[in-house]
Amino acid sequence: MPLSEVVAVLRDLNEFVVSLDRIGSRQASGTADEFTVGAFVADWDVARRLAHARRVIGVALDAQLSEEDNAEIDAVCEQGRFYGTDGDGGSSSGRSGF
Repeated sequence: MPLSEVVAVLRDLNEFVVSLDRIGSRQASGTADEFTVGAFVADWDVARRLAHARRVIGVALDAQLSEEDNAEIDAVCEQGRFYGTDGDGGSSSGRSGF
């Protein structure tokens, strides 16, 4: 896997963390409303970019770990918390892209 692809994923993750922190600060101060996070996610193509990051990490793990280790990681990931699985109104989604 090219280092440039890993660095691009790291850059994306940093943008998300910093931006979400800033949005949280704005919400706390009253200068952002409940729609701000949704607008950020849509406008910045966050879902697609996070799916890409997950794929890059998965490919890197596949190349470095045994099939058994990767199966264990897949099982742990399937136990994650997914929006919509506990009656919170969203749609559930599983892990894909590996």
